[in-house]
Amino acid sequence: MRLRHTTTAMALALIACGMPAFADMDAAKAFLDTEIGDLSTLSRADQEAEMQWFVDAAKPYAGMEIKVVSETIGTHEYESKVLAPAFTAITGIKITHDLIGEGDVVEKLQTQMQSGENIYDAYINDSDLIGTHWRYQQARNLTDWMAGDGKDVTNPGLDIADFIGTSFTTGPDGKLYQLPDQQFANLYWFRYDWFNDQKTKDDFKAKYGYDLGVPVNWSAYEDIAEFFTGRDMSYMGGPTSVFGNMDYGKKDPSLGWRYTDAWMSMAGMGDKGEPNGLPVDEWGIRVNEKSQPVGSCVARGGATNDAAAVYAVTKAIEWLQKYSPPEAAGMTFGEAGPVPAQGAVAQQMFWYTAFTAASVAPGTPVMNEDGTPKWRMAPSPHGAYWSEGTKIGYQDAGSWTLMKSTPVDRAQAAWLYAQFVVSKTVDVKKSDVGLTFIRQSTIDSQHFTDRAPKLGGLIEFYRSPARVQWSPTGTNVPDYPKLAQLWWQNIGDAMSGAKTPQEALDSLCAEQEKVMIRLEKSGAQGDLGPVMNEEKDPQFWLDEPGSPVAKLDNEKPQGETIAYDELIKSWQK
Repeated sequence: MRLRHTTTAMALALIACGMPAFADMDAAKAFLDTEIGDLSTLSRADQEAEMQWFVDAAKPYAGMEIKVVSETIGTHEYESKVLAPAFTAITGIKITHDLIGEGDVVEKLQTQMQSGENIYDAYINDSDLIGTHWRYQQARNLTDWMAGDGKDVTNPGLDIADFIGTSFTTGPDGKLYQLPDQQFANLYWFRYDWFNDQKTKDDFKAKYGYDLGVPVNWSAYEDIAEFFTGRDMSYMGGPTSVFGNMDYGKKDPSLGWRYTDAWMSMAGMGDKGEPNGLPVDEWGIRVNEKSQPVGSCVARGGATNDAAAVYAVTKAIEWLQKYSPPEAAGMTFGEAGPVPAQGAVAQQMFWYTAFTAASVAPGTPVMNEDGTPKWRMAPSPHGAYWSEGTKIGYQDAGSWTLMKSTPVDRAQAAWLYAQFVVSKTVDVKKSDVGLTFIRQSTIDSQHFTDRAPKLGGLIEFYRSPARVQWSPTGTNVPDYPKLAQLWWQNIGDAMSGAKTPQEALDSLCAEQEKVMIRLEKSGAQGDLGPVMNEEKDPQFWLDEPGSPVAKLDNEKPQGETIAYDELIKSWQK
């Protein structure tokens, strides 16, 4: 990863010593030689032309010191350690790209929103905050920015249409509020080698009466989890006792993401719609025809505490306790993520593709000697309440956000850096490192066609029509920072046994409504803020079509599976 060219090293050394920085095509060419090479969808001539544009556009800002921030994942580490110094050498704008926890990013952003103090010149924060940014109008909408104050510093080769996630970062007003920098989905992960073994398949069919394969519904997932837990897989070269599920349960902010990241919709809670259910989304929040939140509890037409939500939490806890490693209950998101690659887990329903890079590391128990994985990823199964057209999975979209409280010149300089790290020159290489795709041209590139067999289905997923069913939190959520913290605290009570799932969700929806009532009374979001429904007998809403829903008589229908290879063929059709 190190930049080795003398010119680049000299530029970085000058900056480190506090001497005047300079915008330099020699540094750009050195960067292209040593870091990019042919890992780009652009020809070398087009790469140089794009770099020349950055050199020229940055001249008014040379010598400025700009601070940006993101959460700590592999993609952002690459940006911070490799791309930021390169950009500094090329443009003369000194970039400090801080890496902190995701919760800390949200806290810094919230502080800047509340105080008006310019803490960072740009943020990479999740598009989950789109409802927040649209309602508070404290983030610059990029549509107007690129036509106005940001026009002269907007790359003519940016190609917004090439980004696969802009529907996630667009408000109901049709304006783009954030620019995707990295994306990853939560998918189903499984041991392809174990599932294709004849003895294993025969044993499963003898016990459950249907074929072992990728589970289509939660019933099959549960059967597979039961089947593998405690099973001796030494005849396949595996451990003498394995687990049929992996998850995490520590009372920690990351526990909230585990549920707000579409778990409820996977169970079948919420209404149909893309990219999110309308009028009720996967947080259980109902909005009116003006996109104003009107309730979260069933009594106001919400679904955060309906039968599908209770089923979702109940099943997660049950599977964590019965089919997962004992230590999983005390783990956070980051601690649990790499565990399947250790070789003792048969499947995981809620697995983020951000962990792909760790799962293809040479020499791990889940890799073949030829560099191909023993595992695959596939769409997650859906729960008993799910119906066609309902959201089926979550996709994280960490996105560049410019706050109005940032002075214009600082925002302009930061915007140049943001465009540099998502540029077509850089994107294939960045995606090769982090495997968090944002551009269609990168996904379709020959490089990833060649690399696909070693990535366990990741490229097939991102090239498939199924991809659009995976989406981040939508615009129904009026204040992500305030509401998100309620989730991990209340779900944590259910995890610990302090409350039943129903009690925990009753508390959660009531607390969400308290926040929305305060927003309504304060008028902080104007005509875009909550206008709460009057409470009614919950049965009124349960009798209405769509979400919320009443409890099913049978929450475990017949298990259903599909052969992985047939699934891939259906995508390619």
